[in-house]
Amino acid sequence: MAEKKIPYKIYLEENEMPKDWYNLRADMKNKPAPLLNPETKKPMTAEDLAPVFCDELIQQELDETTAYIPIPEEIRDFYKMYRPSPLVRAYCLEKKLQTPAKIYYKFEGNNTSGSHKLNSAIAQAYYAKKQGLKGVTTETGAGQWGTALSMACSYFDLDCKVYMVKCSYEQKPFRREVMRTYGASVVPSPSETTEVGKKILAAHPGTTGSLGCAISEAVEVATKNPGYRYVLGSVLNQVMLHQSVIGLETKAALDKYDVKPDIIIGCAGGGSNLGGLIAPFMGEKLRGEADYRFIAVEPASCPSLTRGTYAYDFCDTGMICPLAKMYTLGSGFIPSANHAGGLRFHGMSPILSKLYDDGLMEAVSVEQTSVFDAAETFARIEGILPAPESSHAIRVAIDEALKCKETGEEKTIVFGLTGTGYFDLFAYEKFNNGEMSDYIPTDEEIAASIAQLPQV
Repeated sequence: MAEKKIPYKIYLEENEMPKDWYNLRADMKNKPAPLLNPETKKPMTAEDLAPVFCDELIQQELDETTAYIPIPEEIRDFYKMYRPSPLVRAYCLEKKLQTPAKIYYKFEGNNTSGSHKLNSAIAQAYYAKKQGLKGVTTETGAGQWGTALSMACSYFDLDCKVYMVKCSYEQKPFRREVMRTYGASVVPSPSETTEVGKKILAAHPGTTGSLGCAISEAVEVATKNPGYRYVLGSVLNQVMLHQSVIGLETKAALDKYDVKPDIIIGCAGGGSNLGGLIAPFMGEKLRGEADYRFIAVEPASCPSLTRGTYAYDFCDTGMICPLAKMYTLGSGFIPSANHAGGLRFHGMSPILSKLYDDGLMEAVSVEQTSVFDAAETFARIEGILPAPESSHAIRVAIDEALKCKETGEEKTIVFGLTGTGYFDLFAYEKFNNGEMSDYIPTDEEIAASIAQLPQV
């Protein structure tokens, strides 16, 4: 049968947009380990989580049996501003690489925040508003999540307090100003505005910060201010759930043209983009209906999957959050200040950690100069300036396509293009000037951090 002509961009109709989020845990025979109370070491209950998270989000966090959870109509109406997002056939990249591989990317940068983060931000803001809260607190690394949450909170008239990793706060002033334009307050972390921030600064004078630091500060502020809750842009089960719209749309678009991917690739920091992209495909694999190769791509300077330890650890540097069983470099691990590509979290989603530990997906780490080389190649050929985070996936997609060139295999590759890089020009400037370097933590550095893991 002749292959259908695939358009450059595959769009779904509005009525084809998912009406439900897909909860991958429902199809996992081996469930992720539960969050633990750091004091009692017992599984966290809804009551334990209530001072930190919104009530309905807690139910989503703990639900591991309901496969499909309806998307509220108000959230779907907001999604319609920028969803369904296009699935793009990278014909120009294929031609440039002279590869027999077919390459597709799911483009999540066509909204004001410029990234996939808005998919969960609007959901979390919705539930906060529904609960009657005054506002929310959060952390952000490169700034995509903070930008998305600021936009979502503006939409629902909620106060938004953002703690931004200090090195990103200084390197990305324009991302910071977009957050402020949407009405958010933005504080460089660690800061003197919280008790945990003061402790971190005392222990690490001059530190450039980490997501773990910023999380600690945001949680402290949320729990000390009535009418506020903390929200997170990655890692948590609830975020994986919201981001499943990425994978559901991708699968629907591929099915429309009878295309079955062989390899699905995503960048991996905390895991939200990758988890959302692979969710329905991994569900098929778990149910024995189909098989795919999944590749998580992480930075060599923060390699939680490829060099971390699978153990219970704090999600934050201040050690005030619940314990999660995940691949981790230790909550005290702070990536090198020269690391410019985002994906700075010390751990990985418990869902993805379990899938990786069970051998259901692969992981590779890549150095940032190689990542930015791939980013510029992609920008020059496909016409989109990609976010540094997304460019990790681009790097490995190109590598896999070149392997197909060597072997002659006509594999179909799908990767997630999580957002645009127009606020990341400081990093692009360093790369273009030849000033960017690679730093890979030593075994001794990682071992010292791992040695501080809590005893569970």
